Amino acid sequence: MTELLHQAEFWQYLSIPVIAALIGWITNWLAIKMTFYPLNFIGIKPIWGWQGIIPSKARKMAAISVDATISKIGTVQEIFQQIDPKVLGEYVIHNVEPRTEEYVDELMLREYPTFWENLPASARNMVYERVRKSTPHLVDNLVADLSENIEGLLDIKGMVIDRLAADKRLLNRIFLECGQKEFKFIVNSGFYFGFLFGLIQMTVWYFHQGWWVLPVFGLLVGWATNWIALNVIFRPLHPHKVGPITLQGLFLKRQREVAESFCHIVTHEILTVGNIIHAVLNGPNGDRAKNMVKKHMKPLVDETAGMGKALTQMAFGPTGFATLKNQVGEKALEISSTSFDNPVFEKDRAEAVESIMVERMVALSSDEFQDLLRPCFQEDEIKLIAVGALLGFAAGVAQLILVFGQQLF
Repeated sequence: MTELLHQAEFWQYLSIPVIAALIGWITNWLAIKMTFYPLNFIGIKPIWGWQGIIPSKARKMAAISVDATISKIGTVQEIFQQIDPKVLGEYVIHNVEPRTEEYVDELMLREYPTFWENLPASARNMVYERVRKSTPHLVDNLVADLSENIEGLLDIKGMVIDRLAADKRLLNRIFLECGQKEFKFIVNSGFYFGFLFGLIQMTVWYFHQGWWVLPVFGLLVGWATNWIALNVIFRPLHPHKVGPITLQGLFLKRQREVAESFCHIVTHEILTVGNIIHAVLNGPNGDRAKNMVKKHMKPLVDETAGMGKALTQMAFGPTGFATLKNQVGEKALEISSTSFDNPVFEKDRAEAVESIMVERMVALSSDEFQDLLRPCFQEDEIKLIAVGALLGFAAGVAQLILVFGQQLF
């Protein structure tokens, strides 16, 4: 009987570090999940419920992310030059040229169907040919003008923030992919650190079996494992040599790897040519950009009319010629908004921008680089640690009552 009691006591003591390890693992795992999920608030607002810390402050977190990275690694002008305005112009011309007849027919049949249908085929062919010859020069001028004024036309910070604030899943993905290894470390380290704390807890319990020991140590495990993991990730900030070992925060050691991951997402899913053109035409300075497009495209009507301009103006009436110019401008805007949905072209331009952004990001100081991931822990960090501490306390109480059969008081 005595032997059985000693054996039961042995397993009870052994359960202390094991349970502490599980508390550390669960609380750290929960802290990561609560940082990112759920995407939308679940519960009864404003107190009873939860929304992931990142999604709940999507616009603020997006702004912090942009300030920590894009604002430091590339200006609007540099990004647009990497996309290469000349290539953009060539791409537009390449896509427009085969559909010249379709575009001309569409405009003329909508505005002046009788005139266009009665025009001899040879005359229509002459119009098509003039449009083909005039378009490249006008497009080149337009792209050059946009390039020179891009700083005033494109609010790249606002564009990225709007996109990330609207797409919480994508915002989460940036943090999750960039910090994938660090988040895994946080969860697993909770088990190891929890076990070590559990050994200390077991020793204290052996000498003093006060009712408070297990709950208080549970609380400490839930709090400390999270705190230690965060400090191992970001500290030391700079490489620190201790004998043959070089110490530095885990996240900071992976600067190139993280830079490649972050820049790939940003350039391929946010700063795409299509998104940039859309932001230029529909952003805060969209009216200015649209007027610029119309200004460069309206001369197409004059150049196409050529020697027969006077006769054309007579055929269309006093306001018809001006209306046609305006319609050409509107069509140009429509084409500009829909021309850049080619995945191959988007990928090619994204890679051009990605290359320069990665090198700039790798060159950031450790102080600047940590700002990419650190904010997602700093924001409401106390809440996560408090939840972990409360869970640890509850587990300690359960251990006291269920494992050791004692009462709280």
